Amino acid sequence: MIFANLDKLPPDPILGVTAAFRADPSPDKIDLGVGVYRDVDGNTPVPAGVSEAERALLAEQTTKTYVGPSGNPEFNERIVELALGPLAAGLRARTATIQTVGGCGALRIGAELIHASRPHATVHVSDPTWANHEPLLGTSGLKLERYPYYDPATRGVAFDRMIDHFRALPSGSIVLLHACCHNPTGADLDAAQWKAVTDVCADRGLVPFVDLAYQGFGDDLESDVFGLRMLAARVPQLLLALSCSKNFGLYRERTGALAIIAENGTVAAAVATHQARTARRMYSMPPDHGAAIVARLLGTAGLRHMWEAELATMVGRMKSLRALLASHLAARRPDVDFSWVTRHRGMFSLTGIDAAAIGVLRSTHHVYVPPDGRINLAGVSDSNVDRVADSIVAVLG
Repeated sequence: MIFANLDKLPPDPILGVTAAFRADPSPDKIDLGVGVYRDVDGNTPVPAGVSEAERALLAEQTTKTYVGPSGNPEFNERIVELALGPLAAGLRARTATIQTVGGCGALRIGAELIHASRPHATVHVSDPTWANHEPLLGTSGLKLERYPYYDPATRGVAFDRMIDHFRALPSGSIVLLHACCHNPTGADLDAAQWKAVTDVCADRGLVPFVDLAYQGFGDDLESDVFGLRMLAARVPQLLLALSCSKNFGLYRERTGALAIIAENGTVAAAVATHQARTARRMYSMPPDHGAAIVARLLGTAGLRHMWEAELATMVGRMKSLRALLASHLAARRPDVDFSWVTRHRGMFSLTGIDAAAIGVLRSTHHVYVPPDGRINLAGVSDSNVDRVADSIVAVLG
């Protein structure tokens, strides 16, 4: 029996929370775990601009033939332009882009290419980082190490320790950076810190691998890529993993891209061939639907303006939810500083709640968070904020 020796694995730390939440019969249960945006009604909507682009696409579509391993060329061009802005044109000859199966696919193909070129390379990831970063990168065969990032005492970036760590890395080291909306902490680098990181990457010959999963979800489409663009303008090589799940609401369409900026056009052309071969060997070709929607939206002025306005509304809602929760927590515990809730960006923040308290949140209060104590602020609402605040304060001690 070929599979008889396989033991049942424990649930994924985040997806397991979702499964436990669904199994809970309590009518008062609250899910602060799953990483999706929710509107005032608790739904994860498809932005109207995205829906309009999809309708136009379907009305004109005459074939479902393959798009090829590199994916939709128009999507590849437009999504890189969204990320890099005015830099994209000047870097085009040095940039190799492939459409991927979501941002996860971009991370994995990037890891596979690094391993193919430098099998003994080490990728340095933040401590902490998104739960799936290490499995996606590490199972390619690459060695992983962590660099200091988060300071639990200040709920901010431990920047002095981070930059000292970077300065000590050997030339050619790869550093995985969250472009914005750091997952799971919510603590982002400011402009001065991004400049210092760019300086040390350029001076030390470090290779940035930038994960851009939340462009437009922190402050706005331009501010959220400030650090990325600074790096792209300075360093000779950079890997960029892009995701359209959050900002376009295309979670289940698995739409992403991997853009690699190489030192020159000759290297970029070679990289493109390896991108395509890697994809061909993993899943052959990507699905086109989500990419075609994004290409249509970004290429149509009216639809793009509609989407940008909707995205700004989502960001405004996230910031208002942060302010709402912070005020309710502070009202219950005026002796505790909860200002970090409003300083963080994106959907996530680390609460500092330990494993025992997380168990109490689930069993007693029916509030579900992942094992690291990360909360998704999009799960908070006017109707449940009192219960969320009461529950968190109850387990803080």
